[in-house]
Amino acid sequence: MEEIKNEKGGVSVSTEHIFPVIKQWLYSEKEIFLRELVSNASDAVTKHKRLVSLSEAEESKEPYKITVRVDKELKTITVSDNGIGMSAEDIKKYICQIALSGALDFIEKYEGKGAADGGIIGHFGLGFYSAFMVADTVDVISRSYKDEPSVKWVCDDSGNYEFSAADKEERGTDVILHVNSDNEEYLSDYKLKEVLNKYCAFMPVPIFFESAEAEKEAKKKKADKKDGDTQSDEPPKPINDTCPLWQKNPSECTEEEYKEFYQKVFNDYKEPLFHIHINADYPLNFKGILYFPRLHSEFDNMEGQVKLYYNQVFVADNIKEVIPDYMLMLKGVLDCPDMPLNVSRSYLQNNGYVSKITAHIVKKVTDKLNSLMNTEREKYETLWKDIKLFAEYACLRDRKFYDKVKGALLFEKTDGKMITVDEYLENSKSKHENIIYYTNDAVSQAQYLAMFDSAGIEVIVLDKIIDTQFITVIEQDKNIKFTRIDSEIATALKGDGEKVESKELEDLFKKVSGNEKLKVVFESLKDSSVPAILNVSEQSRRFEEMMKIYSMGNSAETPSMTEATLILNSESSLIKKLIENPEEKVAKQLYTLTLLSQRKLTADELRSFLSESFGILEKSF
Repeated sequence: MEEIKNEKGGVSVSTEHIFPVIKQWLYSEKEIFLRELVSNASDAVTKHKRLVSLSEAEESKEPYKITVRVDKELKTITVSDNGIGMSAEDIKKYICQIALSGALDFIEKYEGKGAADGGIIGHFGLGFYSAFMVADTVDVISRSYKDEPSVKWVCDDSGNYEFSAADKEERGTDVILHVNSDNEEYLSDYKLKEVLNKYCAFMPVPIFFESAEAEKEAKKKKADKKDGDTQSDEPPKPINDTCPLWQKNPSECTEEEYKEFYQKVFNDYKEPLFHIHINADYPLNFKGILYFPRLHSEFDNMEGQVKLYYNQVFVADNIKEVIPDYMLMLKGVLDCPDMPLNVSRSYLQNNGYVSKITAHIVKKVTDKLNSLMNTEREKYETLWKDIKLFAEYACLRDRKFYDKVKGALLFEKTDGKMITVDEYLENSKSKHENIIYYTNDAVSQAQYLAMFDSAGIEVIVLDKIIDTQFITVIEQDKNIKFTRIDSEIATALKGDGEKVESKELEDLFKKVSGNEKLKVVFESLKDSSVPAILNVSEQSRRFEEMMKIYSMGNSAETPSMTEATLILNSESSLIKKLIENPEEKVAKQLYTLTLLSQRKLTADELRSFLSESFGILEKSF
């Protein structure tokens, strides 16, 4: 038997096997090839700038730029730059060896001189090979910044390549893709511009787009110009903004610029409510601008869009690990050069850094809300209706968020004015303590509102589905109670008169209600014009509303009315007459009227109510 010896080695990969994998699976979307090649060109320029700053290369005589050119007839896409360039040795080292990153070598070599990564994008050494996702042959023609001859490298999609001399005189690199028949859609001017606008709109080096087809059209138009036409051709403009708004200091940006940037990036005609400019330094090192979009109802589409960039290169829409789920309605951009992404830059590799970014974003949002509340309250109150849904949902999802913003939470009163919980409790101390009265339907509860208004008791409006769940957070924190105005009789509504009770009348109302468990009580109320009120306990009503939500509304038609209390006002002349003469039809009519303030009548109830009402009208003549 052969003896096994300890042995070490490296895993080898056959080129003929790895190229098919690269073509099919390197990136989730084929269009990313253009992002990778333009990113490499941007890195080449960044490297040359760095060497010039270190006096290791001559200053560029021409402005730095990247050119993307498409030729539909030749079926080629060319990405050119005037950056650092490559020698034959560089190509053999970095292009002929898959996954050997020239960017990392450059960083390692010069970081001791204070370069750090200097905005360099590439790290994995695989981006160049994305070209083979759309091309069957790729040419690289390059001239190094060093005094060395230019070189041409040609490689097919099986991994076979050849070197030859080139006649390129300018410093830089041209990458020429010979697009295969399956991907000719990328030879369209429109398609290439679309991809460039998506991924490269904010790259730090000017990018120019050229089209052989468009040039032919331009020449034809120029030849057809009439004599005397003095209109001059405009110089070409870059398709990208090399210094996007988030790279500037907030003090350098105007409100108009923030609005224009928002509308340009998100194609949203509506103005955002406000923005948050993030400029985080060590140890997080990321920048961005977040916008609060304008929402008009709780059923509006609350899905936002936060674009993630890496050194000004677009990476993805809404990597949800970065933004808390309760902030996903935000729109904006984040540029995170230290983000631990995988090769495709589509997924996060490490949650430690991400969680710190998330915490910082939450802090900036809470700081902004508190700042608006404390320094621009009038403006803040006008924005509150749009912020309210977000704030309440965030408080429900994250107790820490609530703790940070609870002083900035507003409630609208029935008179339209805004108030905080603490302000409400301070205002009501003389009439009631630790109770906040609210209405969820000012129309159906108009009678109750009139009674509270006459007693000088403030009432807030909670008319959204989320409100019932949200107020429980405040109740637990402040040890107070939110009570709907039709849930109990406030002490301030009670008069000084003597209560007159009648067991016979009590039994009669139980009979006409069809509910023997109905609680009937007599109270002396200040408002003698109100004969009766039907209250449902806050706890019972909240439980039924919760069941309504979970049953998708199936329980909405006929609530059980458990723990309902019928309050008969002994100061009312009608109740006094009923005590003396308990008339069943009148009692039934009165009970149905109080029932209307709590819910819709069933078909049978409505039919009976109308019939009785018509009868009463007839008798009145």
